[in-house]
Amino acid sequence: MEYIIDDIDRAILASLAEDARQSLKVLSARVGLTSPSTAERVKRLEERGVIEGYGARVNLAALDYRIQALVRVRPLPGMLQKVDKLIQALPECIENDKVTGEDCFVMRLVVHSIEQLDALLDTISEYAQCNTSIVKSSPVKRRLPPI
Repeated sequence: MEYIIDDIDRAILASLAEDARQSLKVLSARVGLTSPSTAERVKRLEERGVIEGYGARVNLAALDYRIQALVRVRPLPGMLQKVDKLIQALPECIENDKVTGEDCFVMRLVVHSIEQLDALLDTISEYAQCNTSIVKSSPVKRRLPPI
């Protein structure tokens, strides 16, 4: 059975995306339901996988990760699986997408220095071609599309 998202579910999702730590009382007031009704809807959204989890947004610079890099990765022939495993094993890789086109992966790395970035890329360069861009700023942070 397909789960239909109605306007109240959308309001719940938008409010939780803005502040996942808000109390049930505040969330209920924002969406115009009682606390038990809101709790039941949130539970249903979680059970159906619409809400996959909750997390904290961390300031990476506060952890001394001053550099972010976007790296397009093109594995050498026969090295796709090896490169995939190498990328997944990198704790500095905070995102990785398998993509179409000439490259197979686009990953986002966070590092303390250019030297650290070079060392990480060296672990992959034996098995893949890498094209790296340093992130200057992120005017649009990861966000939900219109709900």
